[in-house]
Amino acid sequence: MVAVMIGIDPHKASHTAVAIDPAEVPLGQLRVRACAAQAERLLGWAQAWPQRTWAVEGAGGVGHLLAQQLLAAGERVLDVPPKLAARVRLLATGNINKNDPNDARSVAVAALRSAGVREACGDDHAAVLKVWSKRYRDLGRARTQMACRLHQVLCELIPGGVAGEITAGQAERILASITPAEAVQAARWELAAEFTEDLRGIDARIRQTRKTLAAAVAAAGTSLTGLFGVGPVIAAAVIGDVRHVSRFPDRDHFAACNGTAPIEVSSGGRKIWRLSRRGNRRLNHAIHMAAVTQIRHRHSQGHAYYQKKLAEGKTGKEALRALKRQISDAIYACLQADAQRAAARMKGPGGQPGNGSGSSAAGSHPGHRLFGQATPGPATHPTTPAADPAAGSLPVSLPSRTSGRPGPGPGKARPPSGASRRP
Repeated sequence: MVAVMIGIDPHKASHTAVAIDPAEVPLGQLRVRACAAQAERLLGWAQAWPQRTWAVEGAGGVGHLLAQQLLAAGERVLDVPPKLAARVRLLATGNINKNDPNDARSVAVAALRSAGVREACGDDHAAVLKVWSKRYRDLGRARTQMACRLHQVLCELIPGGVAGEITAGQAERILASITPAEAVQAARWELAAEFTEDLRGIDARIRQTRKTLAAAVAAAGTSLTGLFGVGPVIAAAVIGDVRHVSRFPDRDHFAACNGTAPIEVSSGGRKIWRLSRRGNRRLNHAIHMAAVTQIRHRHSQGHAYYQKKLAEGKTGKEALRALKRQISDAIYACLQADAQRAAARMKGPGGQPGNGSGSSAAGSHPGHRLFGQATPGPATHPTTPAADPAAGSLPVSLPSRTSGRPGPGPGKARPPSGASRRP
């Protein structure tokens, strides 16, 4: 039983802490300025309660730095979702004003009464992947914005503009063929030239970030890149958002988290399931890109599964959703296998059962691949796990693809994009 629960409402400039006992009686509160000594002040104030637990609202967001400082000091920290704390404040009896002390108290109550609140953990290699994955997404959005601006200016310089996607080299050739006849046209030409240089710079940064992502994923030693259509970009997005697969009891919980599991909306004797728009949309987008890549390559196992669903009478979107669920299960199996290998390596020194040799050998010669493999042979990916019979993968061995990086097809490269609008 927790003796004292300390809820923290973090902000950019200050943090408010409120301590409560198991009966939800306030024991004290403190407001500290966000500075280098913020953790020391909080720890000094909390020395009166040796048996304490900290509950930080949004330990992965605004409260991330403070949560990491408390963890480094050896404290137990819980990560309270902001929605959960808001629900506690909404259902509280009496008129509770919206202010920092009441918010901090709601965070403490939510952590005290909710069994599903998980503990915060220290940053690891998954945090590195999340940082660079976010950088890659941001660059993709910036490129899309710059390309749209360049398209708009070119529409005012040449009739009809440029159809489809545009590259910096293509824009440069178009501008070289235009001779401005007046001041307004010259201004638009100069603006288009600047947009072209900006686009070229973003493309260079995207290439560099992709190389950094590939190196970070290789250092993680994950088997995710053994799945067809899952390259370093998608693998980094998945690992960065999942972090610890142990927080998902089974593949169904993981599918509910990434939005590939349908939602039941039944009433009475009518049983209905509808598309889920909940969950982590970044994970959903990563799974969506892997599914689209498999569908576009006829030799992939995912393409065969997609065609099978179409033959059963499902629409294209329904077949795509079914394939995304299968990929979700395959990703969950890979993450589980990676976690087991990591745990085995930490059990003992080399030569002992804990050195991971057994699991690596088993992974080098799997009985079935999880929706195909992205690289040809176990010599390249010795850690590709064997298929889990419960994961719903198809026991078919099909030709492999030479590259795990998703894209529009062989010989083409698609720039990174923001969050997908598709489910």
